[in-house]
Amino acid sequence: MSGFASVAYHCRECGYTCDVQTHPVLVFRCHAGPQCNGAPFTLIKTQPHGADKSALFPIELIRQRPANLWRYREAIPIMDASDATIVSLGEGMTPLVLDKAASTPLPTPTDDDGEHGTARPKHYYKLDHLMPTGSYKDRGASVLVSKLNELGVKAVVEDSSGNAGSAIAAYAARAGQMECTILCPASTSVGKLAQIQMYRAHLQLVNGTRADTTTAVFGAAANTVYASHNWNPFFMEGGKTVAFEIVEQLGWQAPSHVVCPVGFGSIFLALHLGFSELLAAGVIATMPRLHGVQSTSCAPLLTSIQLANGNNGDTSGTTEPSVAQFSDAPAIASESCRVVPLDAAAPTLAEGITATNPMRGKDILRVVAATRGSLVSVTDAQIEAGLQALGAQGLFVEPTSAVVVHAYRQLVSVGVIRSNETV
Repeated sequence: MSGFASVAYHCRECGYTCDVQTHPVLVFRCHAGPQCNGAPFTLIKTQPHGADKSALFPIELIRQRPANLWRYREAIPIMDASDATIVSLGEGMTPLVLDKAASTPLPTPTDDDGEHGTARPKHYYKLDHLMPTGSYKDRGASVLVSKLNELGVKAVVEDSSGNAGSAIAAYAARAGQMECTILCPASTSVGKLAQIQMYRAHLQLVNGTRADTTTAVFGAAANTVYASHNWNPFFMEGGKTVAFEIVEQLGWQAPSHVVCPVGFGSIFLALHLGFSELLAAGVIATMPRLHGVQSTSCAPLLTSIQLANGNNGDTSGTTEPSVAQFSDAPAIASESCRVVPLDAAAPTLAEGITATNPMRGKDILRVVAATRGSLVSVTDAQIEAGLQALGAQGLFVEPTSAVVVHAYRQLVSVGVIRSNETV
């Protein structure tokens, strides 16, 4: 069962708080205060009186459980964790594989003794593309659909450029008696649309941009529960289990760094949530530095840091990635920080991280600052090179995932990642 006694939605902008079990299921963002402007909710999770945070991670019990994300059930805020409530396809505990080139020297600026470094950091890939529907979004879908199942929801709607739609459709089908409608941009790849339809979801194509699809789903959400991978915080509660798994697979040790694609930021923020909970429980001793990667065709977060630092924020047309570190703009950690949205995004191979105005953008910038992280942008040519490099190691991933390859090399080359660290 869950290790939490109660769970409440909370708005950081106005302070609104309401128990999840009594909150209206159709209301997915806050309008309680004039400053909210539809702000996304976070969760306040309360343990039983007197319970220690370490109770959320009973390591000896975890080791004995099946190799899926529900092995961490005490840390997942589903109040009824019975088989009748939990919706699962065996997701989780995906491989963590060492980079094949890890023994090959990679030039770094200097070692601690001031000499030019050539050692390569210990560098792993987390293979979440081996999930049941092919992406990490199965983590969030399993927990979110389980929560909606617990609340008695019988119909959901979601908007997606592909992966999240497939995940929500699959888990709604797995739940049984849960009708699912997925709205996708008309430009979505045929393969992703076919996968959504295979799960018997109702598919609606929307002409225009990805933002137009979001606008359309807001209308549908007036009458149907919005099972959003970006707005609903329970999706992030599933995503955080990737941090739990990484730490367990490293022998209950935290990595020094994590490099991750970031668009709307659901997995980036979920990683921070997971590592934060492990740190608070005393499972790990240090917080990893989190680095987000965007395409040069759509990099509003990186641009926001550059503008805060007095640069013009123009990353378009570059042949080398841009790197903005937490120290470049300390103001991003303040309450006054803001994300500068883009009017439109240029075409890019990394369609999965095309987000011109991420609704949790301020939270992403705060995490970059809090973890002493960075934001990096990469070009389509560098993404293609990353795909080829991964393919040469037997890894077949989509372009959005491949953005991390060149970003990692750039972070090493500028000295952010050091030769004695784990990534």
